[in-house]
Amino acid sequence: MQAFETYAQQIIKQEQIPGVGIGINEQGTTTYDHGFGYRNIAKNKPVTNDTIFGIGSMTKSFTCVAIMQLQEAGKLSVHDPVIKYLPKLRVPHPTYGEKITIHHLMTHTSGIPPLKSHVYARKRSVDQDPAAKDYGLNLVNNQGRPIDTYDDLIQYLADESYKLLGKPGTEYSYANDTYGLLAAIIEKVSEQTYDEYLKTNIFQPLKMTRTFILLDELENFDNITELYIKKQSDDNPTVYAAPVWWDAPALRATGYIKSTVTDILNYLNSLLGIANNPAILSQESIDQLFHPHVEYEPGKYYGYGFRITPNYTDGITLIEHGGGLKGVSSMMCLIPEKQLTATILTNLSSVPADRILLGALNNRLGKPFDYKRIEYKTTPLKAEKLENYAGTYASEEGMKVTFSIKNEQLMIKEKTEDIPLSYMGNNEFFIPENNQYVRFIKNKHGNIERVFYKHRQINKITT
Repeated sequence: MQAFETYAQQIIKQEQIPGVGIGINEQGTTTYDHGFGYRNIAKNKPVTNDTIFGIGSMTKSFTCVAIMQLQEAGKLSVHDPVIKYLPKLRVPHPTYGEKITIHHLMTHTSGIPPLKSHVYARKRSVDQDPAAKDYGLNLVNNQGRPIDTYDDLIQYLADESYKLLGKPGTEYSYANDTYGLLAAIIEKVSEQTYDEYLKTNIFQPLKMTRTFILLDELENFDNITELYIKKQSDDNPTVYAAPVWWDAPALRATGYIKSTVTDILNYLNSLLGIANNPAILSQESIDQLFHPHVEYEPGKYYGYGFRITPNYTDGITLIEHGGGLKGVSSMMCLIPEKQLTATILTNLSSVPADRILLGALNNRLGKPFDYKRIEYKTTPLKAEKLENYAGTYASEEGMKVTFSIKNEQLMIKEKTEDIPLSYMGNNEFFIPENNQYVRFIKNKHGNIERVFYKHRQINKITT
């Protein structure tokens, strides 16, 4: 793995990542386990496979496992309407609202667009954190009321003015809000808090002894990473320690588990039936977790809390999910045909943890580190057509992206530079630099009104 470690170190140095933990397990045996850098730079404390990191949206898979366990127990069905369990749920289209099922929440196909739910759910933490201004999203000085409970979340969805993306099941847009609703359902039918349910039904059976959710539990452990944040500037971004951990009580199910490389591998191994890890789900339920329920990009699908790429290479299926939060960039992967599981945890947000982990797996599979399953093809487009796509697009979550035209080419501004896009046809583009897929969406009048970017549909606000 020397060549891989050289590759990984280049990315780590370029992105200024303080600490990285990575582990690979094959057929029940750990074949790679390495810590890069530090969990605490000031104290020269290294990363180990037992260092506790945040895992971000990898949490969503645990939420879906809980739902599938409750379905096995006969307490719900993924095809039940959500209002059966949350009768006060209201969305702008009442007919559609009655048709939103648990399945739609799990697959991000409820039709609910990116809203400020997560902004307000973590507002109390953000307001106490001087580093929040450097996080990269517009999270500071939001004047709305905090969303502290599931009732607050349901009321927010009822009161907020927004337009559904479409009929449930027809439009994919990654949504944190819906996983808060899943947690509310878990608590309703299990009569346990979300934290208690995961602890007793997932963490404890799998001996995930260093995995937890509540911030109060931080004091019970050692070997916990410091959190870091990157302050952007045109010429010299700087990374600094930012010790305030964020919480979002109404949306913990979307991204607030803390764990270790060792514990995550135990979890993934259980889902593949590897080694002596006890089964926490039936094979039928696991098959549903990993089923490609909805295609969100060409050749890429969302299951239940996992992303699936069929035939990633040579008949191999890649199942994965990443995570990002303050002080968190993470990813976990499973390759059933190889009985392989892997994970990477880091202590800095908005860095390409996926490139590092996939580099290791690609190397294992005999592919180049930067192997891409899909190579998009370019199609000619007349320069005057580009005007349709130019403009600024923004979501209530705080994401904002601007497309402009320079030298007869569509450009996207990322951080401080303009990056060119290539046209694929049918209002679809990709960014050659990182193979990022971008799709523009028209309204019924034929005008561009949204863009699908980084898994979300976000609205055009200026031309």
